Formats: sequence, C-alpha cells, structure tokens
Amino acid sequence: MQNKSVLVTGGGGFIGSHLCEKLLSRGYDVICLDNFFTGSKNNIRHLLSNPAFELIRHDITEPINLEVDAIFNLACPASPVHYQHDPVKTIRTNVLGAINMLELARRLKIPVLQASTSEIYGDPKIHPQKENYWGNVNPIGLRSCYDEGKRCAEALFFDYNRQYGIPIKVVRIFNTYGPRMLPNDGRVVSNFIVQALRNKKITIYGDGSQTRSFCFVNDLIEAMIRMMDTSYEVTGPVNLGNPDEFTILELAQKVIEMTGSKSKITFCKLPADDPVRRQPDISQARELLNWTPGIVLDEGLKHTINYFKNTLPEEDGV
Repeated sequence: MQNKSVLVTGGGGFIGSHLCEKLLSRGYDVICLDNFFTGSKNNIRHLLSNPAFELIRHDITEPINLEVDAIFNLACPASPVHYQHDPVKTIRTNVLGAINMLELARRLKIPVLQASTSEIYGDPKIHPQKENYWGNVNPIGLRSCYDEGKRCAEALFFDYNRQYGIPIKVVRIFNTYGPRMLPNDGRVVSNFIVQALRNKKITIYGDGSQTRSFCFVNDLIEAMIRMMDTSYEVTGPVNLGNPDEFTILELAQKVIEMTGSKSKITFCKLPADDPVRRQPDISQARELLNWTPGIVLDEGLKHTINYFKNTLPEEDGV
C-alpha cells in the first residue's frame, strides 16, 4: 500500500485488532470500524491513545461515508456459536456489509480486501483445498448463514470488479488462532485451552479423527498486508493458512500436555455439516505473496495459552 489511510471493518475483533496494530506499526493512519457484537474494546484499548488511530462504532449493514485510501473488510462473526446466534444478522453483515464497503471503494476508487473463509469449501471432497475448488456446501443448513453469506460476498466482490473496475483482493482464511480469541467463541483452540486451564472435560465432537490446519494470527496478518500490496491484476481468491494438518484429537492431547491439565477427553456427537478434513493448498500464496507461515503449532499454542492464563477470570477457576 502506497497510501496512508486505511479502514479496517471488524477492527475490534480477534484478527482485526492484530491487523490494526500491525498497520499502525508500519506508519499507516487506521480507522477501526466495529459494532462490538463479537469484537471488544479491550482488544484495541492500547491503541486509543495513538493519534494515528481512530475508532468508530458502526454496523456495516448501514452505509458510511469516509475518506480513506484502502479498506480491509473483516466485519462478521466468525465462529459457529456467534454466527448461528443471529443467522439473519450474519447474512446481512456478509451481504449488505460487502455492498456498503464496495460502494465506498467505488466512490473513492480505492482497493478493498475481503476476508473470506475456508468455509467457502464446506465439507470438501478435494484435499487439500485449492482455490479453483467450488466447494461442497449445504445451502440451507445451520452453517449456511456464514458459508453462503461469505460465498455471496465473494460473488459481489468479483461482480464489482468486472462491472465497475473496483480493485479487489479476496483471501480465504483457514483456522486462525492466537491471543485475543474469545474464551466462549466455540472455536476448537480456545475451547480446548479454556477447558484445560479450568481442568474441565475436553469436549471433542466426533471421534477426533477430523483434521484442521491451524495458522497463528501473526502469520495471517503478514499475508493479508502482502495481499493488499499486490498489483491491481492480483484479485485472488488466495488461500491463507498453515498447511500443517492435525487431527482434533492430536490438538487436544497437545493442549493437555502444554497446560499440565488434569482434564480428561470426552467425545460428543459431531455437529451437522462439520467438515471432516480441512487443509489449505497455499501454492498461490507462496507464488504471489512470497509467503509461508513461520510459526509452528507448538509455538503458537504457547503464546495463546499464556494469553488465556493471564485473561481468564480467577473466579472461573484459573
């Protein structure tokens, strides 16, 4: 990015707050937009005194007029617990939010990056997942508010690019973890760490043989900024994630060992439409962005466990 003023929607969230922080460290003026449905002011409180940082409380389902040089669109609840809480709101955020940010980009003639998701691929029949795979998604299931909402947002981005010439960037984010995850967001890494630190049962859905690929948030942020820095012709979609694949059972055992927990593993029924395997092919990210994640799972888990040790309330058993 040659320009200076950047809008980050969902900037108070887990990933968004790290992005705001990194952009500020690189000398950009940052406007953080968030309605704090799942984001938290605590994530960005340390940035409020920075004169280059501005916070606006706003819901991107409503239009907004600002003067900026680039947009990162991250606003949307991203865990099943939160996006299924109000599925209609989730779809509105994905679709109306995309339209509003694209219209702003159209007026200002600026690049806009869409934080899409590996959920685009649904329960994939191809492994690992490449960007040219169209996916295996249930369009009317409990997860469809997020899956199909993100798929529709991608369609809007490419239509705005073709019809209006808007410079777009689309990245598909695979399981990301790290400090500032919410303890109650239902994601597997935060679930296991919180349960382990509280010496509660580690709940695995299914038999634990299903796989995920976990990317530490710092690696992801670097890739997103590199994507925004690419030439006009590079639109994506580009997979961003760590291709190292682990079973859910392996993750649970790692967390128990690293926390020194007394927790025992218990198995529950697998939720509907839960993907059996998830692993990104990141060939495009390597080629276009010269990017490969550098933080291995054990190292990233150490940072994440330390974060939860320092933030979980004492009255809850930590």
